[in-house]
Amino acid sequence: MGIGSKLTSTLTPKLAGVALNGAAPGLTSNFVREALDRAVRGVPPALPPAAFTAWKVKREADGDVKRAIHDVIERHVRYAGAQGFVTNLGGIVTAAVTIPTNVSGLALIQSRMIACIADLRGHDMHDPRVRAAILAALLGEDQVRTLVKSKKLPGTPIQLATGGALDPQLEKEIAGRVANELLTRVTGKKVVGTVARKVPIAGGMVGLCADGYATWKLGRYADSEFRPRAKR
Repeated sequence: MGIGSKLTSTLTPKLAGVALNGAAPGLTSNFVREALDRAVRGVPPALPPAAFTAWKVKREADGDVKRAIHDVIERHVRYAGAQGFVTNLGGIVTAAVTIPTNVSGLALIQSRMIACIADLRGHDMHDPRVRAAILAALLGEDQVRTLVKSKKLPGTPIQLATGGALDPQLEKEIAGRVANELLTRVTGKKVVGTVARKVPIAGGMVGLCADGYATWKLGRYADSEFRPRAKR
C-alpha cells in the first residue's frame, strides 16, 4: 500500500456516508477539523506528527529554515501526487466513489504541509489562532483575498495567527469553506480529466498533476504568509 492509500484509508470510514448519499452534505466543518487534528498528530505508520517532521527536516537542512520549508513543500507535493494517482485510477465509472477519498487525502496532506511551515516559522500549531490560520491558508490566496475584501474573513492567515483572540465559531466557519473548496477542486479536476480517463493510466496522471500542483501553490502561499514569529 502506497503513502496515499495509507493516508486516505485513515479518514475513509468517516466519509462512508458521503460516497452513498452525495459528497456535499458529508463534507462538514468537523471533517476538515478532524483532518487537521490528524495531520498535526500524525497518521501512524504512514506519517509522523507535523512538529516532528518540521524538526527533522530542519535538522536535515542544517538549520536552514528556508531550505527546510522548500523540502517540506516538495515532500507533500509528492504525497499529493501519489494520492491523486491512486484515487483517479479506474476511469469514469468510479468517479462518484473516489471524490470523498481524494478530498480526505488532500485535506490531510495539505493541512499537514501548512502546519509544518507554520511550525518552522515559530508558530504554535496548537494555538487556536494558528489553527484558524492554517485552515484559512488551505483556501488559497485568491479565496482569502476575496473573503477578506468582502469582510467574511477577519484577516489573512498571518493576521489570524498573530492577532487577538478569535471567535471560536470562526474556525468552524473557515473549515466549512475549506470543505467546499476542496470538493470544488476535486470535481473540477475530474471534469477536466473525463476524456483522459477513458484510458485509466492517463486519468491517473491528470490527478497526479492537479493534486501536486494545487499542493505546491498552497505551499508557496503558506510560505509567504507565515512569516517568522518574533521571539519573546
